[in-house]
Amino acid sequence: MTRILCLSLMLSLASVTVAQTAPAVQAQHSSHAASHAAPSAAEVWQSLMAGNQRFVAGKSQARDLVSLRRKLVSGQSPKAIILSCSDSRVGPELIFDQSLGDIFVVRTAGNVADKVALGSMEYAVEHLHSPLLVVLGHQKCGAVNAACSGEKMPSQNLDAIVEKINPAVVQAKSYAHGDDLVESAIKENVRQSAKDILANSAIIRDAVNSGKVTVIEAEYELETGRVEQLQAPAGDHN
Repeated sequence: MTRILCLSLMLSLASVTVAQTAPAVQAQHSSHAASHAAPSAAEVWQSLMAGNQRFVAGKSQARDLVSLRRKLVSGQSPKAIILSCSDSRVGPELIFDQSLGDIFVVRTAGNVADKVALGSMEYAVEHLHSPLLVVLGHQKCGAVNAACSGEKMPSQNLDAIVEKINPAVVQAKSYAHGDDLVESAIKENVRQSAKDILANSAIIRDAVNSGKVTVIEAEYELETGRVEQLQAPAGDHN
């Protein structure tokens, strides 16, 4: 009888200990989960700009790419989607000082948002849940320069690129002339690509309207290495 009473007392004490410990364990798990919450679009943009500052200063981070490569075999979770030009001087991973798995990059000549580019970005929005989409143009863009020239392209494929850029050129010609035309058209083309994305992709448009994705328009300066966010043109309240 004494042994039974002792065993009963021990079980009661154990139950009390577990009951007292459970809330603390749950709080610890909740705190741990909160600390790993997905970053906001603003935080991701700040991270990209900090990386760009390192790139400009020649202080890009060293990384253990072998270990990182192995870690990423199981999956990816890029924090940003970047639509940029195919120009060899404009590598988003380099100019934002990012590494394997950090950004989902879609590159086309003139950073145009054609159907293949749209489908690629939709995949990143729908399945990878990246909160930020950056449309990145750059100085001295050959595709925009070709569109500004008005010359006929030697193939239908090249014509398709120029046709996507032409609306931006028309807009730039309404206020820019001479040497300023191409640079103005480059900025307008970034804005046009962003508009094309929202106009032609219900998936991305719905994600933007619901606050799940933020779109930022930017331009890369070849001479300085800096990325500058474009400001909305005067009178644009969209």
